[in-house]
Amino acid sequence: MPFSEMTAQAFTDMLASKEPVPGGGGASALVGAVGTALASMVANLTTGKKKYVEFEPDLRRILDQAEMLKAELLAEIDEDARCFEPLSRAYGIPKDDPERSEKLEDALRVACSAPMEIMRTAARTIDLHAELLEKGSALMQSDVGVGVLCCKTALEGASLNVFVNAKLMQDKEYAEALCDEAENLLKTYGARADGVYKAVLAKLK
Repeated sequence: MPFSEMTAQAFTDMLASKEPVPGGGGASALVGAVGTALASMVANLTTGKKKYVEFEPDLRRILDQAEMLKAELLAEIDEDARCFEPLSRAYGIPKDDPERSEKLEDALRVACSAPMEIMRTAARTIDLHAELLEKGSALMQSDVGVGVLCCKTALEGASLNVFVNAKLMQDKEYAEALCDEAENLLKTYGARADGVYKAVLAKLK
């Protein structure tokens, strides 16, 4: 059964087990999906309200985008596990095998691909929460805050998997390009998420 289709109990039991997957990457994707679902909830509960009628087209768009992004993040739980498998096998190759270095390098690249996608997807969801600060119901702003924190956690959590694998790569130019993109996403969208959270907190206190 795909991890994304497990019950919360079954998934967290698997996460707590000795199995190598799901791990931090899958957990990050799941938390991001939860944050995205909260964006959908806010938009759903704002749609149709007279006070927010001017934002109706934007809310419909946010709903469509959030549904797509949530599906992507859920798929990325299993993609992260799939991308880790070659790395797990590569570590088991005897050190005197002349092909070990090349296979390990290829596996490290694959292992970085899923967490990079999790980061990119989480960043797009943070943008939705930023919109919902203005366009979402005032009664739902705490949910905007929780949602954006979940998405920031997904962003930061996935970045750790990028950094740990990129550090081991022999191709330093490729590794540096990956880390630069991850750092830029953290800087731009981490700050944006913080801004949303602080704005929500100011409204609530």
